[in-house]
Amino acid sequence: MSLEQKITEPLKDAMRSKNEGALRALRAIKAEIIKAKTEPGAGGALAEDKEIPLLQRMVKQRRDALEIYQQQGRADLAQKEQEEIDVIAGFLPQQLSEDELKTELRAIIAQVGAASPADMGKVMGVASKQLAGRAEGKAISAAVKELLAK
Repeated sequence: MSLEQKITEPLKDAMRSKNEGALRALRAIKAEIIKAKTEPGAGGALAEDKEIPLLQRMVKQRRDALEIYQQQGRADLAQKEQEEIDVIAGFLPQQLSEDELKTELRAIIAQVGAASPADMGKVMGVASKQLAGRAEGKAISAAVKELLAK
């Protein structure tokens, strides 16, 4: 089932229940899908391997905005961003905990034979592909740095 099909029912439910936060987030997802489908070379369809990065980008944008609003003391706008993050994140795969991430990364480090921080590029290449959608790049990078520094 495509992402567009997955959001159809929740979108209708949000409209019926007048849930403004969910409605904003679901409409934003739908808009991003339409935008991605109409890009040159997309062929009028959104490939399944592009859905998770699209959602991750949306969550990251909202987290950045949330951080700015919190710094500026705009609790009202920060709450709206948090509501949207919660809805969008519900369509992402379950994120790895810090311990699970480190366990996976230790296996990847052993697999590629990395021994020092100079080997970070090799580890990141493999880790980014294997952990796509289950962990943010920033978290992967920080954990790899920590593990290779030991």
